[in-house]
Order: sequence, then C-alpha cells, then structure tokens
Amino acid sequence: MTFDVRRFDIYRKVPKDLTQPTYTGAFISVCCCVFMLFLFLSELTGFIATEIVNELYVDDPDKDSGGKIDVSLNISLPNLHCDLVGLDIQDEMGRHEVGHIDNSMKVPLNNGHGCRFEGEFSINKVPGNFHVSTHSATAQPQSPDMTHIIHKLAFGEKLQVQHVQGAFNALGGANRLQSNALASHDYILKIVPTVYEDLGGKQRFSYQYTVANKEYVAYSHTGRIIPAIWFRYDLSPITVRYTERRQPFYRFITTICAIIGGTFTVAGIIDSCIFTASEAWKKIQIGKMS
Repeated sequence: MTFDVRRFDIYRKVPKDLTQPTYTGAFISVCCCVFMLFLFLSELTGFIATEIVNELYVDDPDKDSGGKIDVSLNISLPNLHCDLVGLDIQDEMGRHEVGHIDNSMKVPLNNGHGCRFEGEFSINKVPGNFHVSTHSATAQPQSPDMTHIIHKLAFGEKLQVQHVQGAFNALGGANRLQSNALASHDYILKIVPTVYEDLGGKQRFSYQYTVANKEYVAYSHTGRIIPAIWFRYDLSPITVRYTERRQPFYRFITTICAIIGGTFTVAGIIDSCIFTASEAWKKIQIGKMS
C-alpha cells in the first residue's frame, strides 16, 4: 500500500488548458508588481529607520551624578574689561562662591575694552542662581556696562541627535546690546531633566530649560548702581525621556506577507470582475448579432 503525500497539497494547480491569458490580466499583473515593489521599499525604509519615542515621568534620572548638574556658559560683554568680569554661584544648600575661576577663561574683546567669558562649572540640584557681575573685582567701576550677548547656556551632556528638537540652549543668541548699560538682567530658568537612550541601551543625561527674563536698574544700600546678569534656576520634577526604537523583524515580515497576499487577492478580484464583465458583454453582442 502506497501513501501519496500529494493529497496534502493545499496549493492545487489549475491546469494550463483551463487558464486564459488576457491583455487586461497582464496589465493588472504589471501594476501589481510595481505596487508591491513600492510598498516593499516603503516598509523596508521604515524598518531600517530609527523611531524616537518620548515619554514623561516623575523621577531623578541621573542618580549617579552626586546631586550635581554640569553647566556650560559662554557670554560676551563687549563694553566691560576682563579684570572686572566674574562669576558668582549661590544656592539654597548654603553655597556662596564669589569669583568662580575653575575651568573658566576670559578672552579680551574690542582691544581689551570688552570680554568674553567661557566657563564650565557644576551646580547643585536645588534652586539657586549664578550671575556674571563685577562683585569679585578688587575695585568697583563707576559705571559698569552689562550689555551682553549670550552665545551658549547649556546643562548636562551635549545632545546632537537628529529629530530631537529640544530647548537645550534656549538662551543661545540672546542679544542685549541695545539695553540700558546700567540695567541688571534677570533670566528665570525652569530646568527639565532629559534622558536619551540609544538602540544599544546607552543613556545620556541632559537638561532642557524654559526661560523668562526681565530688565531693571538695581541700587545698592549706598545708592550706587551695581548691575549684574542673573540666571536664577529651579528644577522641574518632570523628566523627558527619548528612546530609540526600531520596528521588530517579525512585524516587518508580517507586513510584507500582508502586502503580497492582499495585493494578489485584490488584483485577482479586479481581474475576475473585468473578465466576467468582458465575457458577458461579448455574449450580449453575439446575441444581438444572431
């Protein structure tokens, strides 16, 4: 007794003598191939591309930072001598540092009449402020000119990721050269922790921030005007998280199978309808002739 495994063939073949090729069927077949190729390339592009998903949650993401945030500041004061420019830092934990000089550099501008201050320092994760002023100068000038341009103010690691448009340097390009020379400037910052995780699981910790500012003339207890550029900051409890993701391979294969099967099914229905209508029309014409 022999057993024919061909009984289990669910893909039965239609005999060639029962099939009838038509120009319409050929046209539909070509259109199907072009359409499937287009959908396949679209899905392949989507599968290769990286998707960035963002979410919000309440937490301190960088717990290994020791409660510190790195700050990078680059500011130009074209009408204030470098000997007068200083950075002061203070916060609610009792820190009060006047004339911070670590990891900082002063570059003379306008033949020594101005100064560009570049500095990198750290602040505690508590409300506080840092400000550029003449407070640390040996002798206070009579009329310090605090007009300025902020080139950069950034917190945490630098993120240069495509498709992530965040306010990581919201004050970059701020121009106050037309302001009152003796005015103080207050920049009120709300710092938002930001985490970026790539496909390999590596995390980078940065901070975005929103800013509001005001300008005013401040007098000391002696009646003198001592202007400064203040950056007052507070931290948001909300963390923004960006995660790189890629479409799973099984979903890509499922979509490709759906494209092929669906295209052939729809094309077969269209071809069958056209063929049936064509045959019916031919019979009507033959009936009229007879």
